[in-house]
Amino acid sequence: MIWAEISYFSKWWEELDQKKRDTVKRLLAGGQLEIVTGGWVMADEANSHYYALLDQLIEGHQWIQTHLGVKPSSGWAIDPFGHSPSMAYLLKGAGLSNMVIQRVHYAVKKEFARQKTLEFKWRQSWDSSPLGDITCHMMPFYSYDVPHTCGPDPAVCCQFDFHRLPGGRVFCPWRVPPQPITEQNVHERALLLLDQYRRKSRLFRSPVLFVPLGDDFRFVESSEWDAQFRNYQKLFDFFQTHPELHVSARFGTLSDYFQALQKVLPVSSLPTVRGDFFTYADRDDHYWSGYFTSRPFYKRLDRTLEATLRATEILYSLTLAAMRSHGDGRLATGFPAQDHFLLLTAGRRGLALFQHHDAVTGTARDPVVMDYGNRLLESIQKLRKVLQSSAHWLLLLDKSQYHHDQSKPFLLTDDVMSAQDALPQKTKITLSEEPRILIVYNPTEQIQSSVVSVVIDSPDAQVIDAETGRPMAAQISAVWAEPSRASTDSFQLDFLSELPPLSLVVYHVTRSSSGSAPRARYTFHRRGNPPTIHSEHFQMFSPQGPEANVPLSLSNKHVQIWSSPETGLMQKLRLRAGSERRVQVHFLWYGTRTGANRDKSGAYLFLPGEEGAQMYSFSEPPLVRVSRGPLYSDITSCLRHVTHTVRLYHLEGHAGRSLEISNMVDIRSQVNRELVMRIVTDVASGNRFHSDLNSFQMQQRRTLSKLPLQANFYPMTSTAFLQDAETRITVLSAQSQGVASLRPGELELVLDRRLQQDDNRGLGQGVTDNKRTSSLYHLLLEERRGGQEVGGASVEHLSLLAHLTSLSLSHPPITMVAPGDVQVPKLRPFLPLRSSLPCDLHLLNLRTLEDPQEAGSPSQEVALLLHRKGFDCSSAPEPALQCTWSAHEEVDLAAVFAPLRFSALRRCGLTMLRHDDELQSARQQQTRIISLRPMDISAFRVEVQ
Repeated sequence: MIWAEISYFSKWWEELDQKKRDTVKRLLAGGQLEIVTGGWVMADEANSHYYALLDQLIEGHQWIQTHLGVKPSSGWAIDPFGHSPSMAYLLKGAGLSNMVIQRVHYAVKKEFARQKTLEFKWRQSWDSSPLGDITCHMMPFYSYDVPHTCGPDPAVCCQFDFHRLPGGRVFCPWRVPPQPITEQNVHERALLLLDQYRRKSRLFRSPVLFVPLGDDFRFVESSEWDAQFRNYQKLFDFFQTHPELHVSARFGTLSDYFQALQKVLPVSSLPTVRGDFFTYADRDDHYWSGYFTSRPFYKRLDRTLEATLRATEILYSLTLAAMRSHGDGRLATGFPAQDHFLLLTAGRRGLALFQHHDAVTGTARDPVVMDYGNRLLESIQKLRKVLQSSAHWLLLLDKSQYHHDQSKPFLLTDDVMSAQDALPQKTKITLSEEPRILIVYNPTEQIQSSVVSVVIDSPDAQVIDAETGRPMAAQISAVWAEPSRASTDSFQLDFLSELPPLSLVVYHVTRSSSGSAPRARYTFHRRGNPPTIHSEHFQMFSPQGPEANVPLSLSNKHVQIWSSPETGLMQKLRLRAGSERRVQVHFLWYGTRTGANRDKSGAYLFLPGEEGAQMYSFSEPPLVRVSRGPLYSDITSCLRHVTHTVRLYHLEGHAGRSLEISNMVDIRSQVNRELVMRIVTDVASGNRFHSDLNSFQMQQRRTLSKLPLQANFYPMTSTAFLQDAETRITVLSAQSQGVASLRPGELELVLDRRLQQDDNRGLGQGVTDNKRTSSLYHLLLEERRGGQEVGGASVEHLSLLAHLTSLSLSHPPITMVAPGDVQVPKLRPFLPLRSSLPCDLHLLNLRTLEDPQEAGSPSQEVALLLHRKGFDCSSAPEPALQCTWSAHEEVDLAAVFAPLRFSALRRCGLTMLRHDDELQSARQQQTRIISLRPMDISAFRVEVQ
């Protein structure tokens, strides 16, 4: 027997008495029960970010190590809807040697079966070495259930699913039921089954055959165990006593199979495969490209939780390290380290659970989706408590003043999420002449120039850096009650913050004299029907006559854009040093197929109507609002179903080089429609574009006219780009969605989908629980000058500029507010690093491990996870980025993390299992110099000082 998902196993384990737990351990030790993969869930591989994929794997493996003391060796991914090499990389890094996959396009399976390559070594596209290969078995048939595992004929195989014996609740749809195996029929039954085995074996290179026996919701009653075991044992006994049949069959686990396989077929003799297995189709033209976007509200919430978890993990670990340095190895009295560790664990498990292949995919029933949403929200709220409390202790100049009061926390985040299906709302801060304290936390390993936004009750305010007394550049912007009516009692204060890596910086905000902070200026455009504008505090006007027809334009030191005065949508873009380029934004609708007996789009499937995409039509001219200020300027188009904003930041560094594009989408009034944002450019990209896999690596895509439209959509976790010899246009996203490039120079991003019917893949309902949903992007135009790739010559990577832009998009600064009604003790900023890490080195996590001696308590050991990114050198921006990178594989941890020190450094597997610890050389122990190849993730068990 095998078991995959630890989230469910752990719940069952909690209910067992010690005697049954000992029995489970005995079955594991005897090889009768095997834990496969061992992740918290069987994760989706299209929408999930690699941070979350790895984190759920760590959570599962750490639980197994604590409670069972075993180590998984084989992966089992039979239900995710397509497969990613990123997951293969993580499994190999976690110490697994083999894996099984199932949901692969039926035509790909057919070709692999024809070539006898259903078992192969899966290699990463950038890797020339076999060291990272993992042995992969692809199931050859339609499904993983019993009718589709013994051989090619499901009507025959179903007769050997003895849970479907006559009289039970489950039956064979082919109307030939199983028969109990008796002395009278065993000969005939055995030969019938053996014929299927032989036919299946012809698809493989070895005589060792793998025949799973199971399905969803199986083996829940002892009667099924008995029926399957007794009848199969009679068949196996028959084979054993008839050597002329040349077959031996037995029960076994997944490891038993791979061990038997490798005795007759060395791994070195298997073919090598690179690439991914998207987009999946199970029959006809039924491509599963709909779930790349389904339930986008929760896909966005997933990434919010992920960013909150990573930020909290790092700050909590640094807090405990600082306490031990401050307190001679002891934690501060009064700091609830254990309670916080339990909240942290709950947050980890909340994110891990949502990576399930029916969760982040948007393919669960409405009540289940609501339950997931509540768990995501509760996880964020729990993590914020840990974050606020950790920041509180770190910021105090006099640590003895720390007091933890859960009912009245010292710091609160500046926004509130009132319900699992509501967008976050900024909390209004009341100002006076006495300074209000703002804390801004930079969770990234790079120095960040960021615009921080808070809502205040005054149109005049001043922000100063509390440590230096330096006033910060700021602007006051309107809070819009309606598209053309500004609030009269709420205002948005935006200020420029210079944030050192991983720092907590203290700012003072006070009410100030009129005009102390510049206010944004607004112009409104609406063709033929000038809007009525309501504002007391801002300059606003609406141009008339010929002036109303002039293209709208915004610019900063790096970029200039032009937009249509009629729609506000972007038309052209120019880098300051280059020529004008066409970059147009359009919105479109896809419908679904029509006809009473025709399959239609649903949660899984995208089956568009024959008419294809239809341009978004305006029932009336949209309101266009242009904002101009010293920190940023933007153009907002208020359409009926989407409010679309393009923003330029007037900043130095990488933050000013990209366009920020945000959409607020609401399609709740629609029936069987999907809203798409299309970006049309003059990049000569042919039929090729690139999209990312799990935000970990890029994969080239080819749009093929011989395939149906829906087959040319792919998952985009965070990135897609178009390029030719001279130009690259990159779109970076803060949420996952489907993407396509149906014509040269075009990218289509699916924003939301509302579908009234089930698509007959097991959900039993449509997707009609849409919400007001925000999506966020950055768009980069980069000139290419030739150059090589760092991290694999034959594959494409993002530029360093794109990596840094994606980092700040995915991990924005976190703002916290101290209460205004209490005396605030003396605070000082927390600056743990002397300088930014090299810009190709990403601090993936700094995760406090559980104390092996005291369950539910933090240990002194921390998991240090580093990812060295591969990058493209052909588009280095001018002026150069303010960070460094090295051509050498060796990284000096003592230098890059100074003044932090890591003691007891030990390299280990990606899931921190002690079995995988490597002995470090004396040089590594003394110098802290490690080897880290581009694209690789490395894990270390360390103690932070």
